[in-house]
Amino acid sequence: MMGLVGCSSTTACKSNGAVTGPTIGKTEFGNLPDGRPIELYTLRNSHGMEATIMTYGGIVTSLKVPDKNGNFGDVVLGFDNSESYTQASYVNACPYFGGLIGRYGNRIAKGQFSLDGTTYTLAANNGVNNLHGGPVGFDKVLWTAQSQMTSDGPSLILTYLSKDGDQGFPGNLSVTATYTVTEDNALRLAFKATTDKDTVCNLTHHSYFNLAGHGTVLDHVVYINADKFTPVDSTQIPTGELRPVAGTPFDFTTPTPIGAHINDTNDDQIRSGPGYDHNFVLNKSRSGELSLAARVSEPESGRVMEVWTTSPGLQFYTGNSLNGTLTGKGGEVYVQRSGFCMEAQAFPDSPNHPEFPSTELKPGEIYQNTIIFKFSTE
Repeated sequence: MMGLVGCSSTTACKSNGAVTGPTIGKTEFGNLPDGRPIELYTLRNSHGMEATIMTYGGIVTSLKVPDKNGNFGDVVLGFDNSESYTQASYVNACPYFGGLIGRYGNRIAKGQFSLDGTTYTLAANNGVNNLHGGPVGFDKVLWTAQSQMTSDGPSLILTYLSKDGDQGFPGNLSVTATYTVTEDNALRLAFKATTDKDTVCNLTHHSYFNLAGHGTVLDHVVYINADKFTPVDSTQIPTGELRPVAGTPFDFTTPTPIGAHINDTNDDQIRSGPGYDHNFVLNKSRSGELSLAARVSEPESGRVMEVWTTSPGLQFYTGNSLNGTLTGKGGEVYVQRSGFCMEAQAFPDSPNHPEFPSTELKPGEIYQNTIIFKFSTE
């Protein structure tokens, strides 16, 4: 049974124990193969929206928001038990469901980059490239958790020290990830990191969303606040070009269904996916500005999700690698296009592209990335 934490003046409990205000729940959720326990926290606001997060991988296992009729439904893909996240079959399939991604979200070409005259070699865990920090990225480690009720809503603070040389990256990287469910029905993620040695850092979140809660996402209507995107080569590494989206299947400056052009095989970038797995160059008035990156609506449920971020880029991914071999929550079989990802982050392979916004982090500096997923209905 999940207990309620912090039933105080900020959580507004009735005398019979029923909760009328924001709450924080905590329960055990199985163990890692080495026996360490996994904890599961549920953050709930006073309107009933709730996010459930594992201490393993900072994984959002559930995100329940209302539809246009007021019915709550889970809008992220995942599994019903911890074993499905931690067992070998998950690691091999590597869908990164709901994971906290680092040290470097997205791809680094050929698993190499140079910094201060030193070349660092990383694992090639995605063909010839390094992906999402390597075989044991931040989505596959156990985080230390502390929950607290804040003026913004129930929060979970996860911390982790990635030691110098971890997965080939330099520097002891101290990371804090704060998850908050706010009263305006948003899940806010705030990432911070510091280092004791020059390094690179790019943290993001990897939930697969389906605002209908079932089926494919092809009918979801997407707006992305980006006039350009970064085309990729045959191994999904950016070529360095910033290509205008106008006149291409990548033009989401006008709201467009995901399925409208996803099978346009006349476009070489769509063929490389197959589908969308590309970084969009977000329109920003200044670097680090918190601004609207995307808006997604789903006609059947009436649910709307806005993505706000301080990041310069947004990786839009349409579940191209899902192939029906994974059975998720409630017995749902995840076929291709069962979910989409909006990964707010730096550009892929930035350490090898000096023309891209820098991902270098030096001692004395603080890396920060804020991502907000805000929900409403229409």
